[in-house]
Amino acid sequence: MATYAIGDIQGCFDSFRRLLDLVRFDPAHDRLWLVGDLVNRGPHSLETLRFVKGLGESAITVLGNHDLHLLMLSEGYSKKHHDDTVDAILAAHDREVLLDWLRRCPMMHVEDGHALVHAGLLPQWPVAQAQRLAGEVEAALQAENYRDFLANMWGSEPPSWRDDLASWPRLRVIVNAMTRMRFCSLEGVMEFKAKGELADAPAGYLPWFAVPGRKSADHVLVTGHWSALGLRIEPNLLALDSGCLWGRHLTAVRLPEREVFQIDCAGEDVT
Repeated sequence: MATYAIGDIQGCFDSFRRLLDLVRFDPAHDRLWLVGDLVNRGPHSLETLRFVKGLGESAITVLGNHDLHLLMLSEGYSKKHHDDTVDAILAAHDREVLLDWLRRCPMMHVEDGHALVHAGLLPQWPVAQAQRLAGEVEAALQAENYRDFLANMWGSEPPSWRDDLASWPRLRVIVNAMTRMRFCSLEGVMEFKAKGELADAPAGYLPWFAVPGRKSADHVLVTGHWSALGLRIEPNLLALDSGCLWGRHLTAVRLPEREVFQIDCAGEDVT
């Protein structure tokens, strides 16, 4: 049995299937860890969502910001962006089945010294605490009144964590750290405007994974979200968004061996 962690797909279904063929993925024996952002901006979000759902227990996918945007959009709590490509999902005959499945995906998965999360973890969160906090968001997404949470989920305030946060602000910080964060300060204050390379860090901010004393550094964090960062492999980090959507690569890493597999996305799936 092999486990393959794969970077952001974002509806690039043809590239995804080619990568699975490259690694000879067998759902009867192998597993996929998907870093989130299954959908949006690529041309085949509906096909991607149906396929991954159909893999059942052979695939674990954590929620990314584009997946959450889709859930909000489906309930009327987000405005459609000009580059959104989720209309086929919203019009599909199995729309409700797919969205219900997506809403029940985890925010975070921890296993064998690895922690799978879309964007990252705030530096003051040990993995065990982050798991508990992820569970709070998962419970809100799966509750009968989940629409209330979707209506209050988005926004950039508060920008940092406090243990005494409650209600929607508490859940919002968890969601932002796990699905939107790239840079933060030494104190864990998040910055959401900068999306470029490491050299583009705003004054006073660091990549979240480079903050000294980060309490999740005892695990290997498996992440996506940051296409400008590209594939980055460090002792306690596997950052896997290598920009397939932008015509670069879709990446898989076999765990725990760290063998890297990539396919070229140039000319394919690029909208």
